[in-house]
Amino acid sequence: MSDYLPILLLLLLAATIAGAMVALSWLLGPKKITPYKESPYECGVAPLGNARERFPIKFYLVAMLFILFDIEVVFLWSWMATYKEWLDAGNPAALYSFWAIMVYMALWFLGDAYVIRSGALEWEESATLHPAKLPEPKPETAPAPISEPARIPG
Repeated sequence: MSDYLPILLLLLLAATIAGAMVALSWLLGPKKITPYKESPYECGVAPLGNARERFPIKFYLVAMLFILFDIEVVFLWSWMATYKEWLDAGNPAALYSFWAIMVYMALWFLGDAYVIRSGALEWEESATLHPAKLPEPKPETAPAPISEPARIPG
């Protein structure tokens, strides 16, 4: 424990100094609320529309199908590594493992065929994706620019 005491003291000192700087900035800093401070930051561009728009359900469907594909690849990768070791060792379970993975793959191919036949991967135009269907932008609400330029002391 004594070997780690200087490191713990250094971490405690760093956390104390950082906390004190944040607290002093919050206590002593200006508290003037401006429209710039109240608006969300969007890369320097005035925000247009509501940030809580609905996403098309297709995004979630494609995400779930991608996760299922990843799980399939993880199972196949681990099976291939084990199967190769079993073949090299002459393990009789290798034959059972081969047919088990063939059934697994057949089920996955049937599932993929169902996904394709049901049209889950066909993408349709959506109001949230098509620029012509977006609502008209609201007039800019940013305040007028400051008339005096900032002065640098010195």
